[in-house]
Amino acid sequence: MLHRIARISQAHPVRVILVALAIAAAALGVGLSLIGGLSASGFNDPNAESYLAQEQIVAATGASAVPSMTAIVDPGAPVASPAGRAEVARVVKAMQDDPDVAKVVGPSPATPNLTSSNGQKAAVLAYFGDIDEDQSQQAAARLEDQLNAIPGVTVGGAWTAAAETSSIVGEDLIRAELIAFPLLFLVSLWVFRGLVAALLPPLMGGLVIFGGFFFLGVGNEAFGLSVYALNLVTGLGLGLAIDYSLLIVSRYREEIARTGPGLEALSVTMRTAGTSVLFSAVTVGAALAALMIFPQDFLFSMGFGGLVVALVAAVVAVGVLPAVLALLGNRVNALAPKRWRARSEAADQVEQSGGWYRLSHFVMRRPAMVAIVSGLFMVLLALPAVGVKFTTTDSSVLPETASARQVDQMFSREFPGGNGTPIFVTSTAPDTPQASRRLAEVTREIGAMPATATVAPPRFVGDDTWQIDATSKYRALDDRTIALIQDIQALDTPYPSKVGGFTALFVDQRSSLAAHLPWAALIIVAVTIVALFLMTGSVLLPIKAVVMNLLTLGATLGVLVLIFQDGRLEGFLQYDSQGAVDLTQPILIGALAFGLSTDYAVFLLSRIKELRDSGMGERESVALGLQRTGRVVTAAALLFCIAMGAFATSRIVIIKELGIGTALAVALDATVVRALLVPSLMALLGKWNWWAPGPLRRLHDRIGVREGG
Repeated sequence: MLHRIARISQAHPVRVILVALAIAAAALGVGLSLIGGLSASGFNDPNAESYLAQEQIVAATGASAVPSMTAIVDPGAPVASPAGRAEVARVVKAMQDDPDVAKVVGPSPATPNLTSSNGQKAAVLAYFGDIDEDQSQQAAARLEDQLNAIPGVTVGGAWTAAAETSSIVGEDLIRAELIAFPLLFLVSLWVFRGLVAALLPPLMGGLVIFGGFFFLGVGNEAFGLSVYALNLVTGLGLGLAIDYSLLIVSRYREEIARTGPGLEALSVTMRTAGTSVLFSAVTVGAALAALMIFPQDFLFSMGFGGLVVALVAAVVAVGVLPAVLALLGNRVNALAPKRWRARSEAADQVEQSGGWYRLSHFVMRRPAMVAIVSGLFMVLLALPAVGVKFTTTDSSVLPETASARQVDQMFSREFPGGNGTPIFVTSTAPDTPQASRRLAEVTREIGAMPATATVAPPRFVGDDTWQIDATSKYRALDDRTIALIQDIQALDTPYPSKVGGFTALFVDQRSSLAAHLPWAALIIVAVTIVALFLMTGSVLLPIKAVVMNLLTLGATLGVLVLIFQDGRLEGFLQYDSQGAVDLTQPILIGALAFGLSTDYAVFLLSRIKELRDSGMGERESVALGLQRTGRVVTAAALLFCIAMGAFATSRIVIIKELGIGTALAVALDATVVRALLVPSLMALLGKWNWWAPGPLRRLHDRIGVREGG
């Protein structure tokens, strides 16, 4: 297949390029029109009891169980004054007039907590009706525009936070690309030492992003995807496209230096580097696809986005780039000063005197010491992860300039009971005096719990549904509030009951992730082991790679704890610590780290195996394999770190975590693992590196993947 692609690319390069550009333009147009409806929610399990409790209230009352929007009104006069009441009534009427608002609650004798402690501000709560996420986002945007026109009104709440998140993600994405592309070009120029060759990886990255947007838009129409997947598609697509372009362009330059431009050079490039690219894309895509096992739309979207963008990157690398190379021929080295070209050719020809060769021999002369020191370094980095605390997404992930965060802060600081956390319990029972008496006993049990601040009598809300409202004395994710939720869930209630509210959603989210994580981890580990076995024929090398990937993940999580949980580098990175790490990030970064680490391991181990199979000694094949792949793979890792690390500029905290965490995992793998742990452990194991039972050896002989065919 790859040879046929090379023939077509060599024979009709202009046609292939024009078709690719037309498809990319259409994909971008369609994709941009479809990704506008991406959701900023999707962190909850739709089968969790807390989520079903919310749905039960909506079905029974026609209104959401928790406030959909919150408006803080500062009328410039006491709320109880005629002027203050008039301004509050103006806001209430604007909310009530919206067709998607089912209920509005403002300050009154029955709701004293909606007037600030100093009497100068009021909170007005809007509850949306039984509408879907798209309608809720539209209603939030519509109301925000209306209410912002009223002096002294600040709008917040869940759906305002979602709308602001979508807007900020789009703005940050453009800024990250503007930062990343020039840096990527400069690093490519440093690697290739030629202007034309350096332009190819970023250009291929642009094509991959266009294709990724198209499939993300189509996926959103089919499944409903998270807006956060935009960042993954952009960063991962750009990184993979540049990695794959780097490998193919580097190999093509080697081949035209040997045989000159033409079909032979392109065909050899495709059979070698092209095979590795396809194998890598399937591996990375399969590892990320494991995230689709989670019921949370956020992780499902990341898995879907990762899968499609890995495949698009492979298609662009082996389907479009060869035509560009065929059209350029020797001109791929154009616009390169003679001095740069001479240095590049000298670097390519260095074998047994190169830096990577010397480093690997240094490591293998004292393998035990290097392995122990390197391993201890990774363990030390991982130690802070022992004290990791987890959080979930709320308004605190937004910058301080976001109105949703401002409203949340004002409500918690200035309103009585604002530091408490609302909780509600739904029970399915008929509207009878007996049910009321029996549920009143449940209310008394909840009220007797130490963390309970208030609890209201049970009330029938319709459709065989009763509701008990309570509040915790503490913040939503305080350990004592979490314990209160668990105690309420453990009650032996007389009727089927569910616990709802923000904290209950977090507790159920944590349980859902824990339940699905073993299956996702099993898929990711299996993909890693199978991929490396097919490439190397060894049983021990894949197991060793899994252990090193776990070390990398642990070290990455440890650094994330130091930065984001402990609040270090807040000023430099421009964020406010939530005092915890987002619950989904270790899972997402783990999938990325395993996929990318396996990607780079394939490039290194396949070359080592090729040299060993040609008759070279164990240590010499490791040293020479590292020398031949070190420069290219290190450059690929650096470019990937830039592509993902650009998201450190995002104003959304969890996007910062994703960008920094992924870049750190790749950097650790490219330095400590590949340069130190791999050669030291391979020197210690010697020929046992390549051991496999007889049946598996014969299986690899039949189906194993080899660079070159």
